Amino acid sequence: EELGMSKDSNFDIRSPFCVLCGQTDDCPEKYGEKRTNVTYNLTVHYYCLLMSSGIWQRGKENEGLYGFLITDIRKEVNRAAKLKCNICKRKGASIGCVASKCKRSYHYPCGVRRECIFQFMEDFRSYCWEHKPVQKFPDEEPAGSSQCTICLDVVEQIPTYAVLKSPCCRNAWFHRQCLQYQALSAGIYFFRCTVCNNKTEFQKEMLRMGIHIPEKDASWELEENAYQELLQCYQHCDVKRCLCRKGRDYNEPEGKWEIKRCQYCGSCGTHLACSSMKSREENWECMECKNILGKSGKYSKKKKRSLATSEMSDGTTCLLEEPSPKCPRQSPGSQGSFLIQSPKIVCQNNLSSCSYLPASNRVTMSLSPLKSSRRHCSRKKYLRKEKMGAYKILKELRNQVNTKTTRLNINTENFWNSALKGFRQRNFSPTNTIQIQFTNCKNESKLGTSASSKRKHFFRLLMRYLQNSSLFEGSSAKNLALDFQAVKDNLYFEAGKMIAVSLVHGGTPPGFFSKTLFNCLIYGPENVKPALEDVADIDVAQRVKMIKYANSLSSLKSTINNCYEFLAAAGCLRPVTALCQKNTLVNDILFHHVIKRIISPLESFRQGLKTLGVLEKMQMYPHVFSSILCHKIERLSARTICDLFKIHSTSNVNEAGTANFWISYLQDVDNGESVVTLEDILRFATGSHSVPCVGFVPEPTVKFLPIHYPTGNKFFNCLELPITSTYEQFKNKMDFTIRKTLRVEME
Repeated sequence: EELGMSKDSNFDIRSPFCVLCGQTDDCPEKYGEKRTNVTYNLTVHYYCLLMSSGIWQRGKENEGLYGFLITDIRKEVNRAAKLKCNICKRKGASIGCVASKCKRSYHYPCGVRRECIFQFMEDFRSYCWEHKPVQKFPDEEPAGSSQCTICLDVVEQIPTYAVLKSPCCRNAWFHRQCLQYQALSAGIYFFRCTVCNNKTEFQKEMLRMGIHIPEKDASWELEENAYQELLQCYQHCDVKRCLCRKGRDYNEPEGKWEIKRCQYCGSCGTHLACSSMKSREENWECMECKNILGKSGKYSKKKKRSLATSEMSDGTTCLLEEPSPKCPRQSPGSQGSFLIQSPKIVCQNNLSSCSYLPASNRVTMSLSPLKSSRRHCSRKKYLRKEKMGAYKILKELRNQVNTKTTRLNINTENFWNSALKGFRQRNFSPTNTIQIQFTNCKNESKLGTSASSKRKHFFRLLMRYLQNSSLFEGSSAKNLALDFQAVKDNLYFEAGKMIAVSLVHGGTPPGFFSKTLFNCLIYGPENVKPALEDVADIDVAQRVKMIKYANSLSSLKSTINNCYEFLAAAGCLRPVTALCQKNTLVNDILFHHVIKRIISPLESFRQGLKTLGVLEKMQMYPHVFSSILCHKIERLSARTICDLFKIHSTSNVNEAGTANFWISYLQDVDNGESVVTLEDILRFATGSHSVPCVGFVPEPTVKFLPIHYPTGNKFFNCLELPITSTYEQFKNKMDFTIRKTLRVEME
């Protein structure tokens, strides 16, 4: 009977112990796959077979175990049974050191623990701890700490068994374990230097130092249907106002509802009718590509009937919906006047739907002209429009939130740990309604009794903590900082998740992102050029300035020489032959310090922001989200408050006059002619200091009732105002009540 032949059915992964090393460990990364031939009751580790000194692969791949014949394996087991391991002192040591005059023998697992070198190439040589090959370094090369370019953890620049250096890059250091995992995943076709992509020299050195590189395709190439989505065409209408009644995903080939994809990126689409296209042969570009081409000077904007374009001073273009036919246009000379009418006036008898009142019931109000310049007014109007656009988008995302509640117990004395524990608890779901319960809170009475006010306060504290945490660096406009402990604890992902949940659940927006960080999230880090202002480290900024403002080649070389270690660690050390090369050097340093070294935290942060689809909406509407993520919340204005509160109208004739008083009062408060502020009015009515990104739920309303003093119902966000005969009475009652109420709450 031929002992070498065996079918696949004879193999069983579950097995007792390896006949060569005597161990039961099943760790493919350390010892190779462990397989059993049930017929002959033989179990071996793959690496134990490869490294055994007295056996060769004489069979085909389907013979014996891994091509090693059963008879050969038994002979090797008998040979090794006579040899004692120099490490564990037990018999069965099948591996010997190939160095001349060295008689040491050992088991494979023992050799791994003793830091022996096993070369998975050519004759599969093994070297004991005394004769193993080592990497050589120049004597003048400075020692210190660096960063493993795979795990991004700290690695000491000392030639040890656990630390390896790239042969092709001067400042590329790796953990041996990281390299081995990378090699097993990438295979021989994709395993290369992570810094310079060198393959030949890098693989040769790693094989010499005992890294096993399997001859197989990369693991990501072997996944079933891994790239299935690449075979699917994008079928979604992304224009701001889709006209198709059957939805944005409806596609009717050869008809007006056929979806046309962007001719440049192919990742955005539109119905032909939604963009006034008469034929599918016409080219169409999405707004992202238009902006990129417009900035490069290769695109000329065309006017369309269905969509109006509004060009800002920075050269960007945003789509604005044309006004509804039911909404009258304002004349150019009436910027300061507006109609208090539908959809702002809602009949009290039908609060669920917006119905139009007859012309006799419409009240025309006017605000006095603002004192700022026209450019400032247009800028504020643009930012207000962008923020309202963000509220609308986030309201759509809020439809994912269901009525099921998740309770977070927040200890105010240990705020961050309790918040992190709440977000990581097993039953936490971003789509559940979040209920906050504060403990050890000294001023709990100030938070209000409603769940909404507690939730707003929690998210406000959370955003404030993140802004001042070690995850971010910078003064006002912040970038991600590199915190190794935070990377290990996956805190960057949690921070992104918290921000996404805060935005959708009506919390305070961050408002502290730098433009560089925002662009990295939207366009990808490889497409962003950081500025000197993004460098938070004073020493690094000073060195960059010295290089940037060097006025001669000799001073530039002297500066580079003084910054030798810094430039070497950044991978930017290079010979300079001309003064003009300093600009490229500065750009490379900035890119490394601001972006490249935080690639891993940035990717984790992006994954967190994908929660509830927030990042996807950010990438679709970057200009809209920039106003709430990169800019501080602006001071409230009279128009903002007036637009925020819906006026509930009844048939009472005196309401028109009181509505006029309300508008005039807002204008007086805005001009500083009152003892209260617009923020006080908002707090009095809603309990909030600012307007959240998704607005208020329920929407703020104003009612005019025959009462003596104004009342603020924070649970319904309702402001009940008294009907008075004169404006002075109205103003005095508002000032007295709001000021007195807020003072009592504060006390």
